[in-house]
Amino acid sequence: MPDAEDVRRVALSLPDTTEKTAWSMPTFRVAGKMFATLPEDETSMAVRCPKEERDELVLAEPEKFWIAGHEAQFAWIRVRLGALEDERELRDILTDSWRQAAPPRLLESYPEWGRPAPE
Repeated sequence: MPDAEDVRRVALSLPDTTEKTAWSMPTFRVAGKMFATLPEDETSMAVRCPKEERDELVLAEPEKFWIAGHEAQFAWIRVRLGALEDERELRDILTDSWRQAAPPRLLESYPEWGRPAPE
């Protein structure tokens, strides 16, 4: 089961990612834009998630996903690290959040991480 150090290692392996403490917790940013945090006691993480997808995730897997009250108005979702299957699932979730925050130039420069480059 992935832990906070796995979150840190995977997040920092994504292009142009840095770690910065904000609100007394580690946050991970791509080109300065936040895409993940390790809140509270680092047993969960918060990641970007389109609002229209959040409810479906919470309903489908409530043991894994939830929406923190103070984040309800934003496109973020919480993920219980202990409920993740493995590091691959962690990487998929972090990479998806990274894509949502990354600027187009990075998505074009790293098509393996971002959206496919236009032909």
